[in-house]
Amino acid sequence: MSLSKPEIDFIEGPAPTELVITDLVEGAGSAAVPGGQVTVHYVGVDFETGEQFDASWDRGESIDFPLNGLIAGWQEGIPGMKVGGRRQLVCPPHMAYGDSGGHRLSGRTLVFVIDLLDAR
Repeated sequence: MSLSKPEIDFIEGPAPTELVITDLVEGAGSAAVPGGQVTVHYVGVDFETGEQFDASWDRGESIDFPLNGLIAGWQEGIPGMKVGGRRQLVCPPHMAYGDSGGHRLSGRTLVFVIDLLDAR
């Protein structure tokens, strides 16, 4: 498993309208399940600008949370991923923070690279 912060390459072309899931590293551990609890490291960038808006790596610690409390793109994109894996999710606005609204990332297509450290 990679123990360093991933670099997210700029993606050419138009933003997708549906969730795009790409396994960058196939994990060998237990699989995440819908509604389960996961521990991850992640980096998030804006699809259009390539600018990072968040990264657990920068805080120096992974995060642990129930999947059902997250954005739809993570709820659909993480289950089936195995511990030790690294997966990229490209989340259109309706799978992220909505097409419009109060969140600063509303209306944005977001790219996440997620390292799954634990799943239960």
